[in-house]
Amino acid sequence: MKPIRVLILMLAMALLLPSHSFAQLELVEGPEIQSETAILIDATSGAVLFDQKSHEKMYPASITKIVTAILAIESNRLDEIVTVSKRAREVDGTRVYLEEGEQVPLMKLVQGLMINSGNDAGVAIAEHLAGSVEAFAEQMNDFATKKIGVKDTHFENPHGLFGEEHYSTAYDFAMITKYAITNPTFREIMGTSEFPWKGESWDTTIFNHHWMLREWPYEGVIGGKNGYIDQSGHTLVTAASRENLTLIAVVLKATTKRMMYNDTEKLFDFGFANFETGEVTAPQEFTDDNQVKYQLEDPIYYTKKIGETVDLSVDTSGELSIIGEDERLISAQQLFNPLDNIDKSKIVEGTKPLGKEYATNGVQPTNKTYVIISIVVFLFVAFIYLRRRKRRRRARMYR
Repeated sequence: MKPIRVLILMLAMALLLPSHSFAQLELVEGPEIQSETAILIDATSGAVLFDQKSHEKMYPASITKIVTAILAIESNRLDEIVTVSKRAREVDGTRVYLEEGEQVPLMKLVQGLMINSGNDAGVAIAEHLAGSVEAFAEQMNDFATKKIGVKDTHFENPHGLFGEEHYSTAYDFAMITKYAITNPTFREIMGTSEFPWKGESWDTTIFNHHWMLREWPYEGVIGGKNGYIDQSGHTLVTAASRENLTLIAVVLKATTKRMMYNDTEKLFDFGFANFETGEVTAPQEFTDDNQVKYQLEDPIYYTKKIGETVDLSVDTSGELSIIGEDERLISAQQLFNPLDNIDKSKIVEGTKPLGKEYATNGVQPTNKTYVIISIVVFLFVAFIYLRRRKRRRRARMYR
């Protein structure tokens, strides 16, 4: 075998060796999901428990209304009266049958938006809060990128009807929903199964379109939002909670309603059967090996396998690591040393997500820094070896 082939084989073997940098764990295998993209997260820690192309850009359809609803709720203007425009009256798709000139409380419009998926309610909300649909879409984009911090989402409207530049991802909507369900008003509306509706032209009871609140009951379900347009297929966001674990599942581009609910149920079954949320309580003091003391000022929430024992350690830089079984890094956070003049704005907040650690491939994410350094060093040594070997051959030729 030629030396270069030997080196390539050695490199490939090195990448497969178990170590702190290259670890392959016997983790829980995820379910088979038929929807095109999907994600399951721990809503408390943000850890990703299952991932299927969750960063692929897709058309979201009516799950867009989650963003419209939380922006309306956080505007602190829910008591205001909204006058319905002609544009709102004439919008296509699912409606709550608002009439031009009708006056409706903003709170009622949010309920019609989320419970009956009213596109007309979405337009009325947008125009009231921002002056136009277009201006409100900019507010939605600012909310997604600046407040939530997601990068693969762009909105053109408040309801999710098709637009070429109206897209998002399963991951982004999981993060958006993680934020939204911390608001009690949003959470209550999202979980409302039915609501009496009395308008100028429609007097009825509206029923939530999310089947897990009615036709497809699931233990612990909080609520969610479904959507459909031809370009998006069926889309679904759902939150559920049991004991100390709250999960968010997002499935996009299912070919049927039954498929998306079946996928969501499988994701929840997988999550509740295998994981639990842990907490490092605060305030709490930690000491490193040099007896330097560090403060944890806010609790750290992390996700671990049910019954898994974790260890806490602090290195000399003041980074607290939460280590699971098989020396797996679950989470890390920089602590505060009150004796140092540390700019607290630079302290890392939250926990590092598990990423694809519990995805169907069952492979722990590697430490990219160590991987890159190891490969560079290996290739450098290989280069020197081959270069010297070539020189020795040339020397023998000229003897």
